[in-house]
Amino acid sequence: MKTRTIIVAAVALLALVLSACGPTTINQEAPASIRTMNVAGTGQAFLVPDIAYIYVGVHTEKPSASEAMTENNSQTEKMIAALKDFGVDAKDIRTTNFSIWPMDKYDPQSGMPTGEKTYSVDNTVYVTVRELDKLGDLLDTVVEAGANTVNSIQFDVADKDEAIKSARAEAVKDAETQAQELADAAGMSLGEVQSISFYDSQPYPMFEGKGGGGGDLAASTVPIQPGQLTFTVTVNVTYAIK
Repeated sequence: MKTRTIIVAAVALLALVLSACGPTTINQEAPASIRTMNVAGTGQAFLVPDIAYIYVGVHTEKPSASEAMTENNSQTEKMIAALKDFGVDAKDIRTTNFSIWPMDKYDPQSGMPTGEKTYSVDNTVYVTVRELDKLGDLLDTVVEAGANTVNSIQFDVADKDEAIKSARAEAVKDAETQAQELADAAGMSLGEVQSISFYDSQPYPMFEGKGGGGGDLAASTVPIQPGQLTFTVTVNVTYAIK
């Protein structure tokens, strides 16, 4: 009897081990996948510029590098002095480029290099202009002082945070309206937001030109019209739908 009991116990233990090693089945339904809808909404802010950024500089070409640098330095110093005399703060004047390089001279008849070289020097400063009504006069002043390159006048708004914030809210509302209309048209109901991303587009209208160091550009006040800037915000929102 004792031997039989031991055998029965061993069989029960073996069954327990086998069940532990076998596959486990959990009687639970898998959650249904969430159906989603993605929409894009836009919002805009229209602002009048109150600040401008300009690149002005001096370009010189001479037979030797030393001559080119000497003349360029002299003209650039006059240009910067003219900017400060006009009322531009020193912190709003920043050198962004200084370069010097040799250039081969070519025979005008044959188009072949003559073996001679000239040297070009460029010195460009980045200027922040905080009084737009004086921008045209400022350009005249720097050209008369020796600047012969004027590039990329960019207009901006110094304080646009609140306007951009409103544009973002408008974009989100636009996305919600579109999503609700689509859900209604499809006979579905709109659920919670699953994800959201946004992109701010901030345009910088530009004026590009070149002066001539006392040439035609300085003959009269340069007409500059900053106009109006449009800042656009785009949001992409994913909603759950039922």
